[in-house]
Amino acid sequence: ELGWISKVHVNRPAVVRHAERIKKWRTVKGNWQAAWLLKAVTCIDLTTLSGDDTPSNVHRLCFKAKHPIREDLLKALDMHDKGITVGAVCVYPTRVTDAVKALKAAGCNIPVASVAAGFPSGQTPLETKLAEIKLAVEYGAREIDIVISRSLVLTGQWEGLYEEIRQCREACGEAHMKTILATGELGSLANVYKASMIAMMAGSDFIKTSTGKEVENATFPVGVVMMRAIKEFYWQTGNKVGFKPAGGIRTAKEAITWLMLVKEELGVEWLTPELFRLGASSLLEDIEKQIFYHVTGSYALRHDLAMA
Repeated sequence: ELGWISKVHVNRPAVVRHAERIKKWRTVKGNWQAAWLLKAVTCIDLTTLSGDDTPSNVHRLCFKAKHPIREDLLKALDMHDKGITVGAVCVYPTRVTDAVKALKAAGCNIPVASVAAGFPSGQTPLETKLAEIKLAVEYGAREIDIVISRSLVLTGQWEGLYEEIRQCREACGEAHMKTILATGELGSLANVYKASMIAMMAGSDFIKTSTGKEVENATFPVGVVMMRAIKEFYWQTGNKVGFKPAGGIRTAKEAITWLMLVKEELGVEWLTPELFRLGASSLLEDIEKQIFYHVTGSYALRHDLAMA
């Protein structure tokens, strides 16, 4: 059912006004803030996507994924026995095996996510994308973050986009598929909405804002549009699709604002790692600093917290 896609209209000024109000929301304080921050930790896809990734830094990342907050800080909050870990560890396909081994050795069941399908540009043939997805799954990835071909959106080839995502979904097998829309490169909020709908129709388990490599990554206007699409899709089909903002989310305050926005737009049901993730590489460091300050009343020095 793609005929209605051409009729979609997004009221950009209204979306932008709403996004400006979101930025002015008052943040929570005290124990409430600590609780929201721990919730954010459980929804983080702890990520390393650098050209100089090695087995050793992936192992270190996996250890941090299992122990995201210092044990004594969790004990002070009476949360040390709640099994708080990040939502997933996200790496390139060639590092999936390293991450799987490290997490298995640590005795935890945190899923490994892998970017694939021509990440980050999407400028590779479909056959290559499908082969990369299958290899990542074969290596042990339980979640696959694919990236769409932006040209299909910019030229209005909606059936082509649907077919590409559908084939990627098929290649993922039992692995969860997060579809990266690269919203900063889609040209308009209407295209963001259309691409979101097509991705969900084609079987995406999550829709994700960005690769983190674009000039413009996760923004509140884009988040609002994508969440409205998720809500509409749920009303039409009864299927819940997850949402993942990624790229440029570095502070604890931003993380809480995203959680609040999800709660307002989609409801409490979406505030779980199964339906909401934060794609981030440096966010965890700031969250741990804020929890350190909440518990001790002083600011953490560089050597007080383990590297993420």
